[in-house]
Amino acid sequence: MNASRILGIDPGLQRTGFGVIESRGARLAYVASGVISTAEAPRGDLPQRLKIIFDGVREVVQRYAPDAAAAEIVFVNVNPQSTLLLGQARGAALTALVASGLPVAEYTALQMKKAVVGHGLANKAQIQEMVRRLLALAAPPGPDAADALGIAIAHAHAGASLATLAQATTLARRTQAAYRKGRAY
Repeated sequence: MNASRILGIDPGLQRTGFGVIESRGARLAYVASGVISTAEAPRGDLPQRLKIIFDGVREVVQRYAPDAAAAEIVFVNVNPQSTLLLGQARGAALTALVASGLPVAEYTALQMKKAVVGHGLANKAQIQEMVRRLLALAAPPGPDAADALGIAIAHAHAGASLATLAQATTLARRTQAAYRKGRAY
């Protein structure tokens, strides 16, 4: 059974989390995790912050050579300006992944929480602890890195099922999101 290296991304304008794992069947192994911080850029300089995210994701891809990537889907926030800024940060990260030639899967926070903790209402501490346990880490990772590792774990679990399903039927990417109570699904 071949090992697959998966890069998970938890996008954020100030802190973009990343996590790299290896998946060999049901066995998962920690490779690396961390945060790409845009604190060095002036707060109002959005283009510079997006460049830092883009360059940071590209550097992570070059350093750890993942086979696939997975990113968290941004939920629609109460504050439209925050949602727009977060979406742009996510776009910079996704563009870096695609420009690096990686296939990219996308998961909601709810899907990640169900895959890692077992229920969609898990809090940050529960995610951090389960990621620590699943990857046999000495200590829980920081919240952004834990979310990114959780996205990678969700993809490791879902990837095999999706590959099996793809062999049985034609899978098509959704072209439109359905909206319910102001949230995109």
